[in-house]
Amino acid sequence: MEIKKLVDLNSLRSAPQLRSIEVKKLLEELEANIFNADWITIGIMAPCDTDAIEALQSISKKYSSIKFGNLDSLHADGSVFLKGNQKTGNVYIRSENGLGEGILLTCQYEKDTKESFTYGPLPLGFFNN
Repeated sequence: MEIKKLVDLNSLRSAPQLRSIEVKKLLEELEANIFNADWITIGIMAPCDTDAIEALQSISKKYSSIKFGNLDSLHADGSVFLKGNQKTGNVYIRSENGLGEGILLTCQYEKDTKESFTYGPLPLGFFNN
């Protein structure tokens, strides 16, 4: 399956492997949405807590305005779901079996007239490029 736009990911349970050209196109589309949002929330489905934390840190490295604190205190056993909120800086993690794998990114807006939208799942290493 070729992924041409972010909407192509919506029906997937886990992130697909993407070719570099697909990553480039998706990143351009995603960044336009990120930069127009007032803040983002990030959900990460991963096989372990360290993979989830590394994926979150890769987003903070790529975008200096997206920061989270207290990552050293995060721990959960087995498969996990991590949620980070850029507006508050809060991050939570919990063990959860049966999830797919990938990053879900939701663009949020202060005004109720703009509807938030979730993009993904993106591969855990998507923001490492």
